[in-house]
Amino acid sequence: MGHYCAYQDRCHFDVEKKLNEFHLIPEAREAILIYLIQENFLNEERFAHSFVRGKFNQKKWGKLKIKVELKKRSILPRLVEQSLSKEIDADEYYQTAKDLIQKKIQLIQEKNEFRRKMKVVNYMQQKGYESALIFEIYEDLSNNISIG
Repeated sequence: MGHYCAYQDRCHFDVEKKLNEFHLIPEAREAILIYLIQENFLNEERFAHSFVRGKFNQKKWGKLKIKVELKKRSILPRLVEQSLSKEIDADEYYQTAKDLIQKKIQLIQEKNEFRRKMKVVNYMQQKGYESALIFEIYEDLSNNISIG
């Protein structure tokens, strides 16, 4: 299990899920978890920061999707907020959303303005970006450039 945790940062939820596959007695599972925590193989804070950084930088996920995924892994809300604020710069977040919207607009062949806008909004919401931010950027782009 040490190798499993050293290969990639893991959270308690992931490790417990993996341990369940081995059908160990509860005492053995608990002993393994204690060892992993004591030897710093398992660290929720490190995992949360790494997860946020990776999903934003690599997959360009928005904060809402990242929050949902961390909640699924039983990460404390305080730790989620701390990780998001530390790992995602507000200006970089805005610029990433703007770049994604611009790219999506260029790919959409739809002539109807409303349908085109809804396709962009749906795409960005699936990526986990906030509706207000999406509409703000879309309106700003449509006022500054000719869309379509």
